[in-house]
Order: sequence, then C-alpha cells, then structure tokens
Amino acid sequence: MATQQLDCKGLNCPMPIVKISKAIKKIGAGDRLEVEASDPAFQADVEAWSKKTGHALVEFTDGEVKRAVIEKAA
Repeated sequence: MATQQLDCKGLNCPMPIVKISKAIKKIGAGDRLEVEASDPAFQADVEAWSKKTGHALVEFTDGEVKRAVIEKAA
C-alpha cells in the first residue's frame, strides 16, 4: 500500500475535490491519498465525495489545516 501526498492548502471549493478526483485516478486500488486543505468546507465536501464515489475516508483531522486520508476502492 502506497501513500501519495496532495497539497490543497489555499484552494477553495470545489478545487480540493477536483484535485482529489484527478489524483485518485492515478493511484492503485488500496493505495491511499493524504490530502491537506485549508478550505473551511473541506470536511463536508470530502465526506460527501467519498460516499458518492465509494472510496473510503480512513481518517480526518480537523484544524486550521485539515488532513484527510482516502483509500482508493478496488
């Protein structure tokens, strides 16, 4: 299992989700994408996106910089 990093700090909705959607296509099933974002709506956006796409939101850390770990579905 590999983990890719994605920096979305300074980007506002919908750009973090757009970048996540592009990045998730480039990794293998079971691999993880670790995303850092500063958008206040990021948690709600990434939760909705993962439910819609079937990818697992493994971990979320709130704060000034939010951190989400997404595992790509098989």
